Amino acid sequence: MIHVLGIDAGGTKTVCQLANERGEMLAEARGGGANLQADGELAVEKTLHRVMDDTLGARGVMPSAICLGMAGVDREDDSRVVRGIMSRIGFNARVLVVNDALIALEAGVGDAPGLVIIAGTGSIVYGRNARGEAARAGGWGYVLGDEGSGYWMGRLALRAVVHEADQRGRATDLTPRVLAHFGVTRPQDLVHQIYGMGLRPPAIAALAAVVQAASAGGDPVARDIIDKGAHALASAAASVAGRLSLGAGPFGIVLSGGIFRGVPTMADEVAARVEAALPGARARRLEVEPAAGAVRLALAEAAGGARLPTYITV
Repeated sequence: MIHVLGIDAGGTKTVCQLANERGEMLAEARGGGANLQADGELAVEKTLHRVMDDTLGARGVMPSAICLGMAGVDREDDSRVVRGIMSRIGFNARVLVVNDALIALEAGVGDAPGLVIIAGTGSIVYGRNARGEAARAGGWGYVLGDEGSGYWMGRLALRAVVHEADQRGRATDLTPRVLAHFGVTRPQDLVHQIYGMGLRPPAIAALAAVVQAASAGGDPVARDIIDKGAHALASAAASVAGRLSLGAGPFGIVLSGGIFRGVPTMADEVAARVEAALPGARARRLEVEPAAGAVRLALAEAAGGARLPTYITV
């Protein structure tokens, strides 16, 4: 019997699933984030090794194929490092390393044309058409982009708080909520919390829940952050759809990532905007783990080789 592993390695968590040849999930394990830029090669290797071992456990089976979805691995340097990691971990299996956006798309629409909008710690939009061509927008990381992501929302929330403290920004309910989140009483105390504690992007991204709560309470500053994020993600989706000529026919748009679960207002706004801009699109949240898409690709690889989309050049 054939067994495969499908792995989704994200900025906040890593999910590994073991499945049989019928695609039935037999086991699942979870670990911390495995982002090459944020965590480094050694930490990523430890996380991947641990979740793979935990998933296989004492079952006495070895995978015929493994598919790993991870942000940034369609860049040559990152791909080489991650393939080296997977080679050292071993298992003597066929290994497929792909962008995490592809496995989320595969989990949401199978092998059909469509788009996936990922908003977690970071953000990216990725699409594939019926000709097997792919395009992307975003995925530049938290310094260069990641609009609409948790980190982006958290950073804008912090900025709104300090702007109010300087009397150069609007009063906002984000201030007491952000201070309470960090357990401090004054905006000035945030300097130590943010810089002195060496907070990593996932810790800033956790403030997205604060933005959602303030927006639900009617705060216009928080609502503006969500509006700007939704506009940026919808704009990226329109760009990808245009390059792939997806606008003419019906296709699915998958909303994946922690922001669409934890900030439902963002999910509703993005869905409404992309469906208005792309009449053939139907947007919905991904209800299964993206690792399920990695399982699908691993099964295809075990059966003789998965057919991966190729990026268009314009």
